[in-house]
Amino acid sequence: MDRSEYYERMKLLARETRARFGITSPRVLRSDLRRIYGAEGIRITLWPHKLHKLRGAYVHDDLGSEVLLAKSLPEDPTVFTMAHELKHHYVDAGLSLSYCDLSNESNPIEIAAEIFAAELIYPEQDFARDLHQMGILGSTCTAEVLVRLKHDTRTTLSYAGLAKRAEFMGFAPPSSLAAIRWKKLEEQIYGEPIYKTILRRRRGSR
Repeated sequence: MDRSEYYERMKLLARETRARFGITSPRVLRSDLRRIYGAEGIRITLWPHKLHKLRGAYVHDDLGSEVLLAKSLPEDPTVFTMAHELKHHYVDAGLSLSYCDLSNESNPIEIAAEIFAAELIYPEQDFARDLHQMGILGSTCTAEVLVRLKHDTRTTLSYAGLAKRAEFMGFAPPSSLAAIRWKKLEEQIYGEPIYKTILRRRRGSR
């Protein structure tokens, strides 16, 4: 099996997993992955995030299957990492240990896990449909479009994941979405998040 076929099979597996567990939107939460983990018999262990490059790891041994998750990850990276490690459970259990960090991101096994995770959260077909409904044709997708897409769909796929997919699928020119300060742009479009407003007011009242 060549790499492209391998990656396409991981996309199919992700879509089958969505269907099997009744996931119908691009807003996949921790609770959704916990439900899948419970059905698959996967234990979850959180540990202090001291190894800053390591997001998660999958372990399979005589005691069963376990996913180690960095405790301090925000919601979106946690969901993605849990989805990433789920691919290892389905496909790579024979490896005994698989881990997710920057040192092995070019490994085809890890690339396939990233592809599986992105497709589990927000299938490419749905992504393309939503952009088309926003009037995006050809390579006309901008950073502002992706901010609006994430806001409207409430997807838990990160801005980095959305940007990578937009460029890969030809909705945006190569490298056009690099080095974007996504949270700053989000605030410019939708205003300051309420939690920041509350914190600022509290500090100002001291």
